[in-house]
Amino acid sequence: MKLKNDLLLRTVRGEQVERPPVWLMRQAGRVLPQYRALRGKLSGFKELVETPELAAEVTIQPIDEWGVDAAIIFSDILVIPEAMGLEYQMVEKRGPLFPKTIQNRADIEGLRSGDDAAAHLEYVYHALDATVKGLDGRVPLIGFAGAPWTILAYMVEGSGSKTFSKAKKFLYTEPELAHLLLDKITRATISYLQTKAEHGVSLIQLFDSWAGILSPEQYRTFAVPYLRRISQAISTVPVTVFAKNAWFALEDLGQIDCEVIGLDWNTHPSFARPLVGDKVLQGNMDPCQLYASHDSIIASTREMIRAFGGRQIVNLGHGLYPDIEVEKVRTFVDTVKNFRY
Repeated sequence: MKLKNDLLLRTVRGEQVERPPVWLMRQAGRVLPQYRALRGKLSGFKELVETPELAAEVTIQPIDEWGVDAAIIFSDILVIPEAMGLEYQMVEKRGPLFPKTIQNRADIEGLRSGDDAAAHLEYVYHALDATVKGLDGRVPLIGFAGAPWTILAYMVEGSGSKTFSKAKKFLYTEPELAHLLLDKITRATISYLQTKAEHGVSLIQLFDSWAGILSPEQYRTFAVPYLRRISQAISTVPVTVFAKNAWFALEDLGQIDCEVIGLDWNTHPSFARPLVGDKVLQGNMDPCQLYASHDSIIASTREMIRAFGGRQIVNLGHGLYPDIEVEKVRTFVDTVKNFRY
């Protein structure tokens, strides 16, 4: 299907564009009243993720509301460990919780991987099909997955954490098992993302949400090789790697076979650019900037775009926070759409 708005893909291909494209992490979610209204009718977050027609509906909502240049499928990074056989719960006001965690070799050997794991995610593929149909070529659709280290962190820790000390301990005390688990996660993720590409996504994003809690050496050992494997395996669509707070790994990430590197708000593009070469950069407005006045948002957005100097996908340095006003987001998006190089 020919896209009516292919600005994102033209930017990724390095073509001359009139302005940078814009989309937002967590754009399909709690900022939107129409999302909250739908969510309030359901039993919980996972019902929404696992119901293809509803996931498609909320994926398209920000396209209707703000006219952003891409949709990103409404899902969760933790569908991968669940597909591998490690179930999780999404606890209101607490976040993800794994009743059982990975502790030893037997736990890892009992997990599914590769195509076997990916086959348990049919509801995601159905959601992609419904979304592609609903978008009708208006904008490209982004698919995503959690990076292997971030997925391991949840599988070992059992929940979110400020330190992920259990997961980091696992890397230090059981490095062989850590690599075994990372390999299984990687193979499951590759199969999952390849299938997503077959169901209409135009770009893949890898979220390494907990990259910044590792040391540079740990990240080089337990994260980068697996990001590289996934990026090399996804050959039909471009790949974005977003490693939050991993400014120290930009040179390593720049050598990965991906097209786009995402930046958080702590990393200035002038610091990143010489480390990643000619890759497209994505980011990197502080989400809290959107609490400011409309005039401040306009000025800061323009300043950010100029700082990147082209070859940029405009986004936030992390996801939207739920209490940001819809109209503040509109100001951010419209400022980008009105910008001209």
